[in-house]
Amino acid sequence: MPSPTALLFFAVKEEARFFKAPSPSAFRIETHLTGMGRRNADDCARRTLSQISPLLVITCGFAGGLHPNIQPGAIVFDADDTFPRTAKIAAAGGLSIRFHCADRVAVYSAEKGLLRKTTLADAVEMESGIIREICKEREIPSATLRVVSDAAWEDLPLDFNSLLTPGCKLDFRKLTLALVRSPGRIPRLIALQRRTNFAARRLAECLHTVLSGGAA
Repeated sequence: MPSPTALLFFAVKEEARFFKAPSPSAFRIETHLTGMGRRNADDCARRTLSQISPLLVITCGFAGGLHPNIQPGAIVFDADDTFPRTAKIAAAGGLSIRFHCADRVAVYSAEKGLLRKTTLADAVEMESGIIREICKEREIPSATLRVVSDAAWEDLPLDFNSLLTPGCKLDFRKLTLALVRSPGRIPRLIALQRRTNFAARRLAECLHTVLSGGAA
């Protein structure tokens, strides 16, 4: 009898770069990159779930902090009541919070503060909300599991919304031009890259713990 499938969705390869499926595991683990944003996440999730019926879905990646007490590097999550591995996420250091699924990257601290005030969410992301809605439609237990890459009080070094293509991919020509025009932003961009590398390692470690062992 084949093992049940645990389906993992990441938006981009940078979020998944350190993840390796644990062994032993009760699951056959599949990972998929959705691309950034709600539309890409919706398309990928619906296409994938039309082909397989997983035991559980985890939508993973980075998140921006909205709650002022949540530090960069924090593991944060939200899970259905029926999700079978909630206790393992908590045991791995996960903090249960409320997410807001946004249509754009939250770049500035003032923008994050407004989102906090209007949504009462603790962190912001761009894909998990729609994936979780699709799972709910299909009665598939699901969880959002993310690592905070930037805190509520921090501005990102660039307005990444202006650097995206219509399909929500990073336009490296635009990025190069932005850095040529503002070279003083390069050290902050390098620091953010280091932080996201750390976040990706934290995420991989947590997922390894959550998916290891038996089915319970």
